[in-house]
Amino acid sequence: MNFISPVNTDLLFEEAQKDALYLKLVEQLNKDFNLANEGVDFPMSISPEELKIQLHEKVYRLIQYKFAEYLNLLYVIDVSEDEIKKLDGSDLVVLAEQVAFLILKREWQKVWFRNKFK
Repeated sequence: MNFISPVNTDLLFEEAQKDALYLKLVEQLNKDFNLANEGVDFPMSISPEELKIQLHEKVYRLIQYKFAEYLNLLYVIDVSEDEIKKLDGSDLVVLAEQVAFLILKREWQKVWFRNKFK
């Protein structure tokens, strides 16, 4: 079974829940944000909808107020630079949403592979 990259956040969460890996995804996000010194503490009880909103807000604030930290976070999580460069940065709200999705996608990939090959 090969990793198939989800096309949007809702499908990603659906996959994660189907494979009972949603909690691992939340753990991975907390871990990598903390590694980047951007402490977030998404509770394990957080709903996918709420996670999506909170992650979007966090990314938005980083882009707006802490750009160096934002770049560091992308580096720590290992989000593809090419994918980031393809985004249109003219609307910060939209940009933050797209970046949040790229972050989720990368974190999901890590969780998925770890689960498949443990």
